[in-house]
Amino acid sequence: MSTPTIAFIGAGNMARSIIGGLLESGHPAQSLRAADPFPASLEQLQALGPIPTFADNAEAASGADVVILAVKPQVMAEALGSIASHVAENRALVISIAAGITIDSMRARLGEQAAIVRCMPNTPALLGCGASGLYATEQVGQAQRGYAEAILGAIGLVEWVPGESALDAITALSGSGPAYFFLFMEAMIDAGCELGLERSTATAMAQQTALGAARMAIEGDVDLVELRRRVTSPGGTTQAAVESFEHSGLRETIARAMRAANDRAQEMARELG
Repeated sequence: MSTPTIAFIGAGNMARSIIGGLLESGHPAQSLRAADPFPASLEQLQALGPIPTFADNAEAASGADVVILAVKPQVMAEALGSIASHVAENRALVISIAAGITIDSMRARLGEQAAIVRCMPNTPALLGCGASGLYATEQVGQAQRGYAEAILGAIGLVEWVPGESALDAITALSGSGPAYFFLFMEAMIDAGCELGLERSTATAMAQQTALGAARMAIEGDVDLVELRRRVTSPGGTTQAAVESFEHSGLRETIARAMRAANDRAQEMARELG
């Protein structure tokens, strides 16, 4: 696969994370470019390598094979208008990582034949440990799908979903998911302190336990049910804790929370039009 020229519209945290991952994977800096109205954002980007930067979106998009929309949803309409002619001229792949901006709203400004991939990444992408759900329109060719996989794969796991509506579920699961784990860890740390631990000790133990459990889930050769069973000795401390969770309706609480996130994602799409 040839090396595509990739233009980033917006140079915030997520754009910098993707660019950093691409550079680490060997993508040449001169085949990357970025536009942002804030000089400070472009200066931070320059620290990663000799990447051409622009204040004007159209200049960055000119001649690009892939255009990545990494702007806030509120300014998406303006950004799309500024690059539409270049996208059409180059038949460029457009990848959007903006929450709530639908394919239809992008097509209204880019044209019905635009090749568009919607992506929902999450914040662990900042560490190269992201999880991104992708949906492609029928105009996206096989080579362009390969580009999208390689670009988002530079910051973590990539999973294609069969329909655009599935991105709302991805938002509820992995997009918002890091906050759920942070909240659970906060609660564990607070409970540890109530049981007599120093906060620094409780924090270190909770963080390492979360890391270890995640690695066992990813790297192990058995499913989560079996992993939990192996930790849960009959009549032991873990069983007492797990039974308390179950009696408190933990599964139902999580399901309600994810439904709320899913519903809010749909509401945002309607609000942003």
